[in-house]
Amino acid sequence: MSSKDFISLKGIRGFGHHGVFPEETANGQEFIVDVEIHLELRKAGETDELDKTIDYGKVSLNVLKHIEGKPLKLIETLAQNIADEILTEEKVEKVIVTVHKPNAPVAVLFTDISVTVSRKQDD
Repeated sequence: MSSKDFISLKGIRGFGHHGVFPEETANGQEFIVDVEIHLELRKAGETDELDKTIDYGKVSLNVLKHIEGKPLKLIETLAQNIADEILTEEKVEKVIVTVHKPNAPVAVLFTDISVTVSRKQDD
C-alpha cells in the first residue's frame, strides 16, 4: 500500500566538512537538508499516539549528526546516508532527501546548489 501522507522537515542546518577540495574539508561550511518522509498517518491521526508515526525530532537530530559527522566528498553520499538511516524505520515507505550546499566553491554566482535523492523501502 502506498500512502499519500508525508511529514516534511525543511531547512535543517548544520556545519559540516564535506567536499572534494581540501579547503572544504579543512574549513567546513553550512549545509541545509530537507526531508520528506512518506508513511501512513491515518492511525496516528485517529489515535493521537506517537508510536503510530515517526518522531521527527529524532529524525532531525539524526540528520544533523550526518551533516556534522564524518567528512564526505560528495553531497550525493550525504543525501544517500541520510535516506538510508530514515528507511531503517519500518513505517517509512519512501523518503526524499535534498542536501543544499549554498556556499559551494564554483566559479559562477548562484543562489543554491542541491542534490535530491528519492528512495523507497524496497530499493
